[in-house]
Amino acid sequence: MLTAVAVGVLMAAAAGLQLVRERTAALSNQHEETLYLTSGKALRAITIGYAALAADVYWIRAIQHFGGKHVGRTSDFPLLYPLLDLTTTLDPHFSIAYRFGSIFLGEPSPGGAGRPDLAIALLQKGIREMPDKWEYVVDIGFVHYWWRHDFVEAAAWFERASHLPKAPSWLPSMAATTLARGGDRASSRRMWEALRESADNDWLRGSADRALMQLRALDEMDQLQQVVNRMAANGGAFRITGQVAQINGRVIVDPTGVPYEVDTAGRVHLGKQSTLAPLPTQAGSQNAPVS
Repeated sequence: MLTAVAVGVLMAAAAGLQLVRERTAALSNQHEETLYLTSGKALRAITIGYAALAADVYWIRAIQHFGGKHVGRTSDFPLLYPLLDLTTTLDPHFSIAYRFGSIFLGEPSPGGAGRPDLAIALLQKGIREMPDKWEYVVDIGFVHYWWRHDFVEAAAWFERASHLPKAPSWLPSMAATTLARGGDRASSRRMWEALRESADNDWLRGSADRALMQLRALDEMDQLQQVVNRMAANGGAFRITGQVAQINGRVIVDPTGVPYEVDTAGRVHLGKQSTLAPLPTQAGSQNAPVS
């Protein structure tokens, strides 16, 4: 009993010490990368019955690393995959680390690391631990669909997931739709709605909600672009006040409430303060000014 308490105290102290260390004297990237890339299995052995607690500590570190870099709007996340890999080595059933971690990794810059390959590697690690976890298989298909734009590969993963125990009934039709209509917004919307439906935490649901708002914004921008183009073709002047788009005196805003803008070339785009940027590029946008 005394040994168990001592280990627990040491783990808590180590976590606290690490946080203090980060605030006072950051380690070099080279040193940290070496530490996290090579110490997972060793740390799991050292922590014995406290591996899950250690996994929580490193999951928090992964969130801090991502959040700190994200606030600075940088695309450099050197420790993100090593920390996620370490977290899931310590606790191989840490579902949120696999699922939300893959979104951290796959999301393009500046919203994420722009590394769909590492997102897939992380999810495949989860599948090795839990072969019947259909959500991870769908998530890999989703990475291929949304960030790699490889619709054939995405459909193959959706098909694979459909044969797993407890897989939802909509997966076979999703695989077929992906092959037939991969890349269009209707399919993308259906993917995110399905991901939201299968989400097991608020973070994943929030990511799905944001992506659905991005798709809505793309539709609205296309509609607004048509108005701008039509007025330009008729010799009219689209009403712009400081580049903010207005129709009949009404400011047109995106799903987050930030006004759309029209540049000097007549192209509609998100406002500079919009949190929906960057918008996905594969979703069939018709957003272009008249020549």
